[in-house]
Amino acid sequence: MMLAVLGATTLVLVAGAPWVLPAAAEGTNLKSPQNVEVYIVDDSCILKWSESDEFVSNVTFSVDYQIPEIDDWIKLPGCQYVTSTQCDFSSLQLNVYDEVKLRVRAEKGNDTSPWYEVDSFIPFQKAQIGPPEVHLEAEDRAVILNISPPGTQDSVMWAMDSSSFTYSLVIWKNSSSGEKRTETVYPRDKIYKLSPETTYCLKVRARLRVQRKVGLYSPVSCINTTVENKLPPPENIQIDSNNWNYIIKWDYKYENMTFQAQWLYGYLKKFPGKHEDKWKQLPDCENVKTTQCVFPRSTFSRGIYFVRVQASNGNNTSLWSEEKRFDTEIQTIILPPLINLKSVNGSLRVYIGAPKESENKSVDQPYRLTYEINFWENTSDTKSKILQKKTDFTFLNLKPLTVYCVKARALILEEKWNKSSDFSDTVCEKTKPGNTSRTLLIAGICIALLILAAVVYVVRVLWRCINYVFFPSSKPPSAVDEYFSEHLLKNLLLSTSAEQIERCFVIENTNTVSAAEETNHAGEDYKKYGSQTSQDSGNYSNEDENSGSGLSEEVLLQGAV
Repeated sequence: MMLAVLGATTLVLVAGAPWVLPAAAEGTNLKSPQNVEVYIVDDSCILKWSESDEFVSNVTFSVDYQIPEIDDWIKLPGCQYVTSTQCDFSSLQLNVYDEVKLRVRAEKGNDTSPWYEVDSFIPFQKAQIGPPEVHLEAEDRAVILNISPPGTQDSVMWAMDSSSFTYSLVIWKNSSSGEKRTETVYPRDKIYKLSPETTYCLKVRARLRVQRKVGLYSPVSCINTTVENKLPPPENIQIDSNNWNYIIKWDYKYENMTFQAQWLYGYLKKFPGKHEDKWKQLPDCENVKTTQCVFPRSTFSRGIYFVRVQASNGNNTSLWSEEKRFDTEIQTIILPPLINLKSVNGSLRVYIGAPKESENKSVDQPYRLTYEINFWENTSDTKSKILQKKTDFTFLNLKPLTVYCVKARALILEEKWNKSSDFSDTVCEKTKPGNTSRTLLIAGICIALLILAAVVYVVRVLWRCINYVFFPSSKPPSAVDEYFSEHLLKNLLLSTSAEQIERCFVIENTNTVSAAEETNHAGEDYKKYGSQTSQDSGNYSNEDENSGSGLSEEVLLQGAV
């Protein structure tokens, strides 16, 4: 049990001890420095520590550093054998975005303590934004600020971010009951709505929003506002716009005054210093007698600007009004597009054009526009809506010879804000017969011709059948007529009429032989004639042959008797 307690105690001591490197020699009496910290404010880099044994005198300290490009430890200039408990290494020209390692040890004569190694760090991430430098100028109702960014003019730490600083200000009346007011300001800016002849105090700090770094406040600065000016500055500056112009308006409590208006590029506000020579006169806004002026939209391209107005009356001139921030994107009015339609082969081609100025010039709108198109058949109340980024597209597969109508409006679809124009005028167009209609027409004609031919053929067949049944022809068919020609019929009739039949008789006694011979001769002649005429009339020949044979048989029977 005792061993377990001792073991646990040993573990706690080891875990709680600082991380030190082995001693240079066994049995040393010096201990490593404690509470070692790195402090970086702007370009000031300081390493601080505390002594482990305050009762040991004549102790010095040395610091080494290491960077990724070099594996060996390097002696830190200005931090060797120092007697204080801190070391300034601001003069060391390091890359503020590279990792750095430091170590420190105590020394007395030949006796040294173990090294105390500081955790590696990147100077830029470790750095703290210091207080900015502030200069003040007083007006009767405002205080002008001139803020210099943190660090020196040749600052290495913030060289890449000097224009990225934003500044917040806290201002209050120099009295115990004064309320504090916080504002975000530019390096060159004005604090308005103050009282004349009053002491105001303020402090400013810088910020890097992307890196989420918040700086230290500047020392408190106080200033007295001046006596109120005879002519007050114009108030309530407003900027409106219409299709072709911007209109700047303001309020003023005196009449019969002359005014002028000026503008400044917004990006100049990010740079410290005075910019009086950068202000420019607004066109058509010099020596105006009214509390408004109109200037063309072409004066400003896309961006942020500042506008101010001044009043004058003879030799008396007011101070400049509050500077009005002017964002062209917010003030922009999108004009409705122009629509042109063209019918092509049963389709409708749509052309979207930019609106025209009064001089018939196209308006340059430096924004990526999307178009919402409403499309419908003129005889229908049903509208179809589509979104298009192209300015030339086609509606396909439309009904031929049908009137279609189109109207459109322009849209700006961005993350910051959405805007849209009014709808354009409605444009209608009638579609032309397409290729499909022509094909159907040709096919219809062909089918009609085929049907007509079929009807004609059927009518002819029916007519022939009717004639054959009800009105037969007395003339034999042509085939028969050709076979039985007139010459053949004539020969056939003559042969049958001239044909002679000789009968033979058997006579007994002496005349038998002669009668038989005559009969034989007659039979031969008969056979010859029968063979010639049998081709024309088979029935006739057969009957004669049968009769002849019968007669011969009868004669023979009588002879035998």
